[in-house]
Amino acid sequence: MDDILLLDTTERYFKGDLSDVEKARFEQLRKDVPEVDQMVVEHSMFLHQIDAYGYNREFKHQLHEVHKQLEEAGEISENAVTPRGKVIQFWNKYRRVTGIAASIAGVTALVISGLVTYFSPSSNQTQIVQLNRKIDQVMQNVRVQGNKLNAVIKSSKAPINEVALNGGSSFLIDGKGYLVTNAHVVAGSSTILVQNNKGQEFKAIIVHVDNEKDLAILKIDDEDYKPITALPYSIRKSSADLGEQIFTLGYPRDEIVYNEGYMSAKTGFKGDTMSCQIAVSANPGNSGGPVFNHNGEVIGILSTRETKADGVVFALNSRNVYQAIEELKKEDTSYNKLKAPSISKMKGMDRVQQVKQIEDCVFMVRSFTR
Repeated sequence: MDDILLLDTTERYFKGDLSDVEKARFEQLRKDVPEVDQMVVEHSMFLHQIDAYGYNREFKHQLHEVHKQLEEAGEISENAVTPRGKVIQFWNKYRRVTGIAASIAGVTALVISGLVTYFSPSSNQTQIVQLNRKIDQVMQNVRVQGNKLNAVIKSSKAPINEVALNGGSSFLIDGKGYLVTNAHVVAGSSTILVQNNKGQEFKAIIVHVDNEKDLAILKIDDEDYKPITALPYSIRKSSADLGEQIFTLGYPRDEIVYNEGYMSAKTGFKGDTMSCQIAVSANPGNSGGPVFNHNGEVIGILSTRETKADGVVFALNSRNVYQAIEELKKEDTSYNKLKAPSISKMKGMDRVQQVKQIEDCVFMVRSFTR
């Protein structure tokens, strides 16, 4: 479907001129092609902005007419010097109108800005952004919390002579301390710390990295870590179904955060078959976090989101984890006993119980560099 036909169909869609069959086909196209869905959402926003702009112009015209009538009635004067008491009296009488006028001016500025953005070329703008967070921003926020958190920082295992770089999330694929995260979360790191939901920190090392797939396997290398006998979830080898309900756990802040959504497309950004698109809220720090279905199966690893559309998030397909494990075993036979969990123990559990089972297996990641 070319751009002109697509715009024409979108216009007819919003006007309700499409037949039931055409409407069903168009809505299916939106589900199958993320770029089309994004264009429809942006076009809807554009139409709303145009309507708002027209309303604002009409309202400003009415304010101008009111001002003219007040001036003709002698209530206000452009040239006369008004006593202080009159000014206060006039302000009390018309401050509501003045406030509305100021609000309209602000809205008009935003609308014009939106129109300029809509019609400006976007080829040089970043369309997706990674979901790691910058540690310097995190630590800045922590410092203002007071002495209690400062004491926690001092007792941290973080290296004193190294610079905090990135932050993200990870999850266990083996109870002995093997974790999966995104490659960009640990890129360029000399030291890696992982932290569980109880605030316990552990040192970790990278044992495998695939920059093309943006996937890394970490190993907790810390005598304070106590292995988990069996993981409660499994890692799914097949793709999730369109519309399937999903939920995520990760560290966009310094405590574990839950979010839920649904599978919105079976491919990722620009049709990438190694990833999928999910509709969920995700923020910097969610990179590397697991995506679960209702049975407690990992179906993906959060990685990026679109910058222009809310809730358009991309996750690497979980089958990439199995491929990474096999590649690791080929690189080093000492990892031959590493095996991802294949059976979920959480089928039939309610969501609260599932989260309680999982949260001990999801870790914050912090990477440092010299």
